[in-house]
Amino acid sequence: MNRPVPEFSLRAYLLGPVQPPGAVAGTWAVERQLLDRSAGTRGTFTGVVRFAVTDDDDVSFREEGTMRWPTFTGPASRAYLLRRADRTDALDVFFEDGRPFHRMSFSPEANLDRHWCDPDTYRVAYTYAGPDAFSYSWDVSGPRKDLLLTTELTRLGSNP
Repeated sequence: MNRPVPEFSLRAYLLGPVQPPGAVAGTWAVERQLLDRSAGTRGTFTGVVRFAVTDDDDVSFREEGTMRWPTFTGPASRAYLLRRADRTDALDVFFEDGRPFHRMSFSPEANLDRHWCDPDTYRVAYTYAGPDAFSYSWDVSGPRKDLLLTTELTRLGSNP
């Protein structure tokens, strides 16, 4: 069920309590279901996502965990940079190298976005599930990929 999205700062929601630059603020458990629709192959990713304020006052997004796929089981990670958008309920997501990726938001008018990665199209939908949980799904389609990646995040307790 998609809960009403309160008017709030997405940045503050992800980070949780205010922290100094460089401190890991928002820590979330992550579970992802992976489906390759063309092959009928399924997999999972479980781990932790950490959001932290950078020296430039952006937010780093670091995901680490274990991927289980029929052809691979082992550690996996990825990182992004989140920058303030033109609205407080959204953040612009960039790859580590600075290339733009997509917009993140729970607002009904802004929770859908897309990214073209030649030759495939990635469509994302974000869903607010409450003060300590949210989800998103990527529907990837094109000549090379036919994937559905569904991710759920749950806030973990504060770090010592």
